[in-house]
Amino acid sequence: MISLKAEKRDLKTKVKNVRIAGKIPAVFYGRKTESTPIAVPFNDFLKVWKEAGESGIVNLSCDGKDLNVLIYDVALDPVKDVPIHADFYVVEADRPVEVSVPIEYTGEVSMQKKDGFSVVKVLHELKIKGLPKDLPQNLTVDLSLLKTIEDQIFAKDIKLPAGITLAANPEEVIAAASVAKAEEEASP
Repeated sequence: MISLKAEKRDLKTKVKNVRIAGKIPAVFYGRKTESTPIAVPFNDFLKVWKEAGESGIVNLSCDGKDLNVLIYDVALDPVKDVPIHADFYVVEADRPVEVSVPIEYTGEVSMQKKDGFSVVKVLHELKIKGLPKDLPQNLTVDLSLLKTIEDQIFAKDIKLPAGITLAANPEEVIAAASVAKAEEEASP
């Protein structure tokens, strides 16, 4: 399991000073866990976030306690596009959680890419529900299922791992074949 060390954060300390010290401010909370402000080392957080994503269980160590958490939300700096705050949700092993999982597109489209044909990837993540131990890192969508212009891949078409259910609308379009239509010239 992926581990991350944290330390309790005094709310009197300015967030700016936490960041100058090479850490990012964060908080963990859960259904049975009180909201607790913490600080985690910036570089360690980046490694854990890249490896676990928002659906992988992380062992968060804080003040001698180990908690199983999900990286629930990450606030990014709008200019630098780096994390400036993180929320960790404490999970219970026997209680299902709902998370958004990234979609990974694979496979080759069997149609020729001529006459403006293209594949439109509508969604980049999908909401699923399941026990924390069953959550996948990503979901795979095979684009080779698109054989004609009218073909679409829906959320219900994705094969989910055992113990995982779809939390999104099953009729949600994931990917579709498309043809760019030529614009008609406007008459003068």
